[in-house]
Amino acid sequence: MRVAMIGTGYVGLVSGACFADFGHHVTCVDKNEEKVAMLRAGGIPIYEPGLDLLVQRNVREERLDFATDLSEAVKNADVVFIAVGTPSRRGDGHADLSYVYAAAEEIASVMEGYTVIVNKSTVPVGTGDEVERIIRERRPDGDFSVVSNPEFLREGAAIDDFKRPDRVVVGTEDDRAQTVMKELYRPLYLNETPLLFTGRRTSELIKYAANAFLAMKITFINEMADLCEEVGANVQEVARGVGLDKRIGSKFLNAGPGYGGSCFPKDTLALTKTAKEAGTPLKLVETTVAVNDSRKRAMADKVVKAMGGDAKGKTIAVLGLTFKPNTDDMRDAPSLDIIPALQEAGAKIRAYDPAGIVEAERLMKDVEFVSGPYLCADGADALVIITEWNEFRALDLDRLSQSMKGKVVVDLRNIYRPDDMAERGFDYTSVGR
Repeated sequence: MRVAMIGTGYVGLVSGACFADFGHHVTCVDKNEEKVAMLRAGGIPIYEPGLDLLVQRNVREERLDFATDLSEAVKNADVVFIAVGTPSRRGDGHADLSYVYAAAEEIASVMEGYTVIVNKSTVPVGTGDEVERIIRERRPDGDFSVVSNPEFLREGAAIDDFKRPDRVVVGTEDDRAQTVMKELYRPLYLNETPLLFTGRRTSELIKYAANAFLAMKITFINEMADLCEEVGANVQEVARGVGLDKRIGSKFLNAGPGYGGSCFPKDTLALTKTAKEAGTPLKLVETTVAVNDSRKRAMADKVVKAMGGDAKGKTIAVLGLTFKPNTDDMRDAPSLDIIPALQEAGAKIRAYDPAGIVEAERLMKDVEFVSGPYLCADGADALVIITEWNEFRALDLDRLSQSMKGKVVVDLRNIYRPDDMAERGFDYTSVGR
């Protein structure tokens, strides 16, 4: 099949490369000429393990190409994906759909023959109806179907998530569109992947509901961690005891500094706005948003408390800046709240991240960025682990102890064992233990 992917951001580029790897011909389109030039030259604008090799292989096999103009790609396409950004709209928290609607207008002006137009972007309920209206208004004679097909990709594991998904959700009640989407995803039948067809509005809501539920699960265990600290319990054992219940499951029960990234913060906010407008406020999700926001700021207080209540003039080494490991994504990362709060407390910050420093330099002021964990810790009064990159999981603790000026270590990801840290003389603080 021939596929046009409008947008080469995280979702568009990963999805386009994976569809090409299935054997379809995919043209990824982006208005950013520098990004397209980089992709054509073999560069990758985002950090995602394995994506560079996947793109290079499919470009070499002539199944994947890139363009700045969508005309030819859309004219020849059986399926056109809209995979543009839907950031939170400044001021009110609603999803900004301007890029989605602009893409719909451009698609309408050039499409030929029967075309399935798929919303891959995360959009509020009813967006597909508006996209259909826009296209129908511009092309009253057009032969097309508008489908919802939300993505469920985890950054850092996106390729595996695309090729071995728990499910594929397709929102359409149009028989022709269903036939096309079944053929598009036919390679996944080998894995017996459930292909769930629903109404379009239902599909749109499934995406938001899934992310909101996972965000609530994270926030729940974080609040349990606070309780564990007060009553002398261990949140990791609580999480294991709870997670072994198959009705609950163990995933997303790791206590930490709060969720971040490109999805959970904006999707929970957009869902609460939609629900309020519908007259059915989602109190659980609203509380989740509020608790998560306050938790990030509270982590800075936790660090200062571990330092005896005074961070003024002291150097704090920070390991990990991105919202999670195996990505360079800094969107809504806990570090963006924690580091400024530590600076307000008078601390000097030295930081290291395996992939996020370039973006962090753009977002953070007065931070000394270095090229490795031991260089970061050298002479520091305290060390804080914010993101659990693999290279932080087995640090040479003796070397760390010798290089640091102070002995305070605040592990916001519970990587190390308290007894091991105590044996080496560290004043160790973790979460919920």
